[in-house]
Amino acid sequence: MSGEELLQGTAPHSVRGGHRHPWRAPGLLLPLAFVVLLGFAVCAPHWFTALEPDAVDTGTILLPPGPSHWFGTDQLGRDLFSRVVYGTSQSLSIGIGATLVACIGGILLGTAAALAPAAISRPLVRVIDILLAFPELLLALLVIAVLGRGPMNTLLAVGLSSIAGYARLVRSQVLQVKLSGYVEHAVTLGEHPWSVITRHIVPNTTRPLLILATIGVGGSVLSASSLSFLGLGVVPPAAEWGALLADGRNFLDIAPWVSLLPATVVAVSVIAITLLGRRLQTLLARGDVP
Repeated sequence: MSGEELLQGTAPHSVRGGHRHPWRAPGLLLPLAFVVLLGFAVCAPHWFTALEPDAVDTGTILLPPGPSHWFGTDQLGRDLFSRVVYGTSQSLSIGIGATLVACIGGILLGTAAALAPAAISRPLVRVIDILLAFPELLLALLVIAVLGRGPMNTLLAVGLSSIAGYARLVRSQVLQVKLSGYVEHAVTLGEHPWSVITRHIVPNTTRPLLILATIGVGGSVLSASSLSFLGLGVVPPAAEWGALLADGRNFLDIAPWVSLLPATVVAVSVIAITLLGRRLQTLLARGDVP
Protein backbone atom coordinates (compact mmCIF):
# COMPACT_ATOMS: atom_id res chain seq x y z
CA MET A 1 0.00 0.00 0.00
CA SER A 2 1.01 3.60 -0.51
CA GLY A 3 1.39 5.99 2.38
CA GLU A 4 -1.90 7.70 1.56
CA GLU A 5 -3.74 4.37 1.60
CA LEU A 6 -2.21 3.53 4.96
CA LEU A 7 -3.41 6.91 6.28
CA GLN A 8 -6.95 6.39 5.01
CA GLY A 9 -7.18 2.79 6.15
CA THR A 10 -8.49 1.69 2.76
CA ALA A 11 -7.46 -1.03 0.35
CA PRO A 12 -5.99 -0.37 -3.09
CA HIS A 13 -8.28 0.01 -6.09
CA SER A 14 -7.52 -3.53 -7.20
CA VAL A 15 -9.37 -5.03 -4.21
CA ARG A 16 -12.18 -2.52 -4.06
CA GLY A 17 -15.33 -3.39 -5.84
CA GLY A 18 -17.98 -1.88 -7.63
CA HIS A 19 -18.19 1.92 -7.66
CA ARG A 20 -17.72 2.66 -11.33
CA HIS A 21 -19.38 6.09 -11.37
CA PRO A 22 -19.08 7.55 -7.84
CA TRP A 23 -19.28 11.13 -9.13
CA ARG A 24 -22.73 10.59 -10.65
CA ALA A 25 -24.51 9.90 -7.39
CA PRO A 26 -27.41 12.31 -6.67
CA GLY A 27 -26.00 12.83 -3.18
CA LEU A 28 -23.02 14.52 -4.79
CA LEU A 29 -24.46 16.04 -7.96
CA LEU A 30 -27.30 17.99 -6.37
CA PRO A 31 -25.23 19.87 -3.77
CA LEU A 32 -22.41 20.24 -6.31
CA ALA A 33 -24.82 21.84 -8.79
CA PHE A 34 -25.98 24.32 -6.16
CA VAL A 35 -22.41 25.15 -5.14
CA VAL A 36 -21.55 25.73 -8.80
CA LEU A 37 -24.56 28.06 -8.99
CA LEU A 38 -23.18 29.97 -6.01
CA GLY A 39 -19.85 30.19 -7.81
CA PHE A 40 -21.54 31.79 -10.82
CA ALA A 41 -23.29 34.24 -8.48
CA VAL A 42 -19.89 35.24 -7.11
CA CYS A 43 -18.18 35.60 -10.50
CA ALA A 44 -21.02 37.03 -12.57
CA PRO A 45 -23.89 38.34 -10.42
CA HIS A 46 -25.16 40.42 -13.36
CA TRP A 47 -26.16 37.15 -15.05
CA PHE A 48 -28.84 36.71 -12.40
CA THR A 49 -30.15 40.25 -12.00
CA ALA A 50 -29.88 43.61 -13.72
CA LEU A 51 -30.84 45.56 -10.59
CA GLU A 52 -28.27 47.23 -8.37
CA PRO A 53 -28.20 45.86 -4.81
CA ASP A 54 -27.91 49.29 -3.15
CA ALA A 55 -30.39 51.17 -5.35
CA VAL A 56 -32.96 52.83 -3.04
CA ASP A 57 -36.51 53.32 -4.35
CA THR A 58 -38.96 54.88 -1.90
CA GLY A 59 -41.84 53.97 -4.19
CA THR A 60 -41.29 50.25 -3.76
CA ILE A 61 -40.82 49.90 -0.01
CA LEU A 62 -41.64 46.44 1.43
CA LEU A 63 -43.16 45.06 -1.75
CA PRO A 64 -43.94 41.32 -1.58
CA PRO A 65 -42.24 38.88 -3.96
CA GLY A 66 -43.45 39.23 -7.54
CA PRO A 67 -42.36 39.28 -11.19
CA SER A 68 -40.52 42.60 -10.82
CA HIS A 69 -38.87 41.71 -7.50
CA TRP A 70 -38.51 37.94 -7.06
CA PHE A 71 -37.68 38.19 -3.36
CA GLY A 72 -39.61 41.41 -2.75
CA THR A 73 -38.05 44.62 -1.46
CA ASP A 74 -36.77 45.78 1.92
CA GLN A 75 -37.56 48.80 4.08
CA LEU A 76 -35.63 51.10 1.72
CA GLY A 77 -37.12 49.72 -1.47
CA ARG A 78 -33.97 47.79 -2.42
CA ASP A 79 -34.44 44.61 -4.44
CA LEU A 80 -33.81 41.67 -2.10
CA PHE A 81 -32.95 39.17 -4.81
CA SER A 82 -30.14 41.36 -6.15
CA ARG A 83 -28.87 41.93 -2.61
CA VAL A 84 -28.83 38.18 -1.95
CA VAL A 85 -27.04 37.51 -5.25
CA TYR A 86 -24.42 40.21 -4.74
CA GLY A 87 -24.08 39.23 -1.07
CA THR A 88 -23.02 35.73 -2.12
CA SER A 89 -19.54 37.02 -2.93
CA GLN A 90 -18.97 38.55 0.48
CA SER A 91 -20.51 35.69 2.46
CA LEU A 92 -18.59 32.96 0.63
CA SER A 93 -15.37 34.98 0.66
CA ILE A 94 -15.61 35.25 4.43
CA GLY A 95 -16.47 31.55 4.75
CA ILE A 96 -13.64 30.35 2.51
CA GLY A 97 -11.12 32.80 3.96
CA ALA A 98 -12.02 31.87 7.54
CA THR A 99 -11.68 28.17 6.72
CA LEU A 100 -8.28 28.82 5.15
CA VAL A 101 -7.12 30.66 8.28
CA ALA A 102 -8.43 27.81 10.46
CA CYS A 103 -6.74 25.15 8.31
CA ILE A 104 -3.35 26.87 8.25
CA GLY A 105 -3.47 27.57 11.97
CA GLY A 106 -4.68 24.04 12.68
CA ILE A 107 -1.90 22.47 10.61
CA LEU A 108 0.78 24.51 12.38
CA LEU A 109 -0.64 24.02 15.88
CA GLY A 110 -1.59 20.37 15.42
CA THR A 111 1.73 19.39 13.85
CA ALA A 112 3.66 21.13 16.62
CA ALA A 113 1.51 19.47 19.29
CA ALA A 114 2.23 16.04 17.77
CA LEU A 115 5.94 16.33 16.90
CA ALA A 116 7.43 18.84 19.33
CA PRO A 117 9.25 17.70 22.49
CA ALA A 118 7.04 16.91 25.45
CA ALA A 119 7.90 20.20 27.19
CA ILE A 120 6.28 22.02 24.25
CA SER A 121 3.67 19.56 23.03
CA ARG A 122 1.94 19.06 26.37
CA PRO A 123 1.14 22.78 26.90
CA LEU A 124 -0.03 22.99 23.28
CA VAL A 125 -2.38 20.05 23.80
CA ARG A 126 -3.76 21.74 26.91
CA VAL A 127 -4.31 24.97 24.94
CA ILE A 128 -6.20 23.03 22.26
CA ASP A 129 -8.34 21.33 24.93
CA ILE A 130 -9.14 24.67 26.58
CA LEU A 131 -10.12 26.28 23.28
CA LEU A 132 -12.32 23.29 22.41
CA ALA A 133 -14.17 23.76 25.70
CA PHE A 134 -15.54 27.11 24.48
CA PRO A 135 -18.21 27.43 21.76
CA GLU A 136 -16.73 28.75 18.53
CA LEU A 137 -19.24 31.60 18.34
CA LEU A 138 -18.21 32.77 21.81
CA LEU A 139 -14.54 32.79 20.79
CA ALA A 140 -15.47 34.70 17.63
CA LEU A 141 -17.31 37.28 19.73
CA LEU A 142 -14.20 37.73 21.87
CA VAL A 143 -12.06 38.30 18.78
CA ILE A 144 -14.61 40.80 17.39
CA ALA A 145 -14.56 42.62 20.74
CA VAL A 146 -10.79 43.08 20.32
CA LEU A 147 -10.56 43.71 16.56
CA GLY A 148 -13.88 45.46 15.89
CA ARG A 149 -16.41 45.00 13.11
CA GLY A 150 -15.85 44.65 9.37
CA PRO A 151 -15.51 41.91 6.73
CA MET A 152 -11.82 41.18 7.37
CA ASN A 153 -12.24 41.17 11.15
CA THR A 154 -15.24 38.86 10.80
CA LEU A 155 -13.14 36.53 8.65
CA LEU A 156 -10.34 36.49 11.21
CA ALA A 157 -12.75 36.04 14.12
CA VAL A 158 -14.44 33.02 12.56
CA GLY A 159 -11.14 31.55 11.38
CA LEU A 160 -9.28 31.95 14.66
CA SER A 161 -12.19 30.52 16.64
CA SER A 162 -12.11 27.35 14.47
CA ILE A 163 -8.39 26.62 14.71
CA ALA A 164 -8.64 24.31 17.73
CA GLY A 165 -10.95 21.84 15.97
CA TYR A 166 -8.64 21.53 12.97
CA ALA A 167 -5.59 21.32 15.24
CA ARG A 168 -7.06 18.33 17.07
CA LEU A 169 -7.72 16.55 13.76
CA VAL A 170 -4.24 17.32 12.45
CA ARG A 171 -2.58 16.14 15.65
CA SER A 172 -4.41 12.80 15.58
CA GLN A 173 -3.52 12.31 11.90
CA VAL A 174 0.13 13.20 12.44
CA LEU A 175 0.40 10.77 15.33
CA GLN A 176 -0.85 8.01 13.02
CA VAL A 177 1.25 8.98 10.01
CA LYS A 178 4.55 9.25 11.88
CA LEU A 179 4.21 5.57 12.90
CA SER A 180 3.60 4.40 9.33
CA GLY A 181 6.10 2.30 7.43
CA TYR A 182 7.07 4.89 4.82
CA VAL A 183 7.93 7.47 7.49
CA GLU A 184 9.99 4.96 9.45
CA HIS A 185 11.73 3.99 6.20
CA ALA A 186 12.60 7.65 5.48
CA VAL A 187 13.99 8.07 9.01
CA THR A 188 16.03 4.86 8.65
CA LEU A 189 17.57 6.17 5.44
CA GLY A 190 18.77 9.23 7.32
CA GLU A 191 16.45 11.76 5.74
CA HIS A 192 16.48 15.17 7.46
CA PRO A 193 13.64 15.60 10.02
CA TRP A 194 12.31 18.70 8.22
CA SER A 195 12.28 16.73 4.98
CA VAL A 196 10.35 13.91 6.64
CA ILE A 197 7.80 16.40 7.96
CA THR A 198 7.34 18.38 4.75
CA ARG A 199 7.56 15.49 2.25
CA HIS A 200 5.85 12.66 4.10
CA ILE A 201 3.94 13.69 7.21
CA VAL A 202 2.27 17.00 6.29
CA PRO A 203 1.08 16.00 2.76
CA ASN A 204 -0.47 12.77 4.00
CA THR A 205 -2.08 14.64 6.88
CA THR A 206 -3.53 17.56 4.97
CA ARG A 207 -5.14 15.59 2.14
CA PRO A 208 -8.08 14.29 4.23
CA LEU A 209 -8.10 17.59 6.13
CA LEU A 210 -8.79 19.54 2.94
CA ILE A 211 -11.84 17.36 2.27
CA LEU A 212 -13.11 18.04 5.79
CA ALA A 213 -12.47 21.75 5.26
CA THR A 214 -15.23 21.73 2.65
CA ILE A 215 -17.66 21.03 5.48
CA GLY A 216 -16.01 23.80 7.47
CA VAL A 217 -16.81 26.38 4.80
CA GLY A 218 -20.52 25.90 5.44
CA GLY A 219 -20.01 26.29 9.17
CA SER A 220 -17.91 29.42 8.64
CA VAL A 221 -20.58 30.98 6.44
CA LEU A 222 -23.16 30.28 9.13
CA SER A 223 -20.94 31.70 11.89
CA ALA A 224 -20.22 34.86 9.89
CA SER A 225 -23.92 35.31 9.18
CA SER A 226 -24.66 34.87 12.90
CA LEU A 227 -22.18 37.59 13.81
CA SER A 228 -23.66 39.96 11.25
CA PHE A 229 -27.19 39.17 12.45
CA LEU A 230 -26.10 40.15 15.96
CA GLY A 231 -24.72 43.43 14.61
CA LEU A 232 -21.11 42.41 15.27
CA GLY A 233 -20.00 41.35 11.80
CA VAL A 234 -20.19 43.11 8.45
CA VAL A 235 -21.20 46.76 8.69
CA PRO A 236 -24.42 47.84 6.86
CA PRO A 237 -25.33 48.66 4.13
CA ALA A 238 -23.16 45.77 2.86
CA ALA A 239 -25.28 43.08 1.22
CA GLU A 240 -23.98 40.23 3.37
CA TRP A 241 -26.41 37.42 4.12
CA GLY A 242 -26.40 37.83 7.91
CA ALA A 243 -26.86 41.59 7.56
CA LEU A 244 -29.87 40.98 5.30
CA LEU A 245 -31.43 38.83 8.02
CA ALA A 246 -30.81 41.56 10.56
CA ASP A 247 -32.43 44.17 8.30
CA GLY A 248 -35.74 42.30 8.26
CA ARG A 249 -36.09 41.27 11.89
CA ASN A 250 -38.10 44.42 12.73
CA PHE A 251 -40.56 43.74 9.91
CA LEU A 252 -41.39 40.07 10.45
CA ASP A 253 -45.04 40.81 11.24
CA ILE A 254 -45.73 42.90 8.11
CA ALA A 255 -43.03 41.77 5.65
CA PRO A 256 -41.65 38.34 6.66
CA TRP A 257 -40.02 37.84 3.25
CA VAL A 258 -37.34 40.41 4.09
CA SER A 259 -35.72 37.88 6.44
CA LEU A 260 -37.35 34.60 5.43
CA LEU A 261 -36.10 34.39 1.85
CA PRO A 262 -32.46 35.36 2.59
CA ALA A 263 -32.57 32.92 5.54
CA THR A 264 -33.70 30.19 3.15
CA VAL A 265 -30.76 30.92 0.84
CA VAL A 266 -28.34 30.76 3.80
CA ALA A 267 -29.83 27.46 5.00
CA VAL A 268 -29.81 25.81 1.56
CA SER A 269 -26.26 27.03 0.86
CA VAL A 270 -24.89 25.72 4.16
CA ILE A 271 -26.70 22.39 3.69
CA ALA A 272 -25.42 22.03 0.11
CA ILE A 273 -21.82 22.81 1.09
CA THR A 274 -21.99 20.45 4.07
CA LEU A 275 -23.53 17.62 2.02
CA LEU A 276 -20.86 18.09 -0.64
CA GLY A 277 -18.13 17.90 1.98
CA ARG A 278 -19.57 14.80 3.59
CA ARG A 279 -19.99 13.11 0.22
CA LEU A 280 -16.37 13.88 -0.65
CA GLN A 281 -15.37 12.52 2.76
CA THR A 282 -17.19 9.27 1.96
CA LEU A 283 -15.51 9.03 -1.44
CA LEU A 284 -12.13 9.64 0.19
CA ALA A 285 -12.73 6.85 2.68
CA ARG A 286 -13.55 4.52 -0.23
CA GLY A 287 -10.54 5.74 -2.19
CA ASP A 288 -12.58 7.18 -5.08
CA VAL A 289 -11.07 10.66 -4.71
CA PRO A 290 -7.92 10.87 -6.87
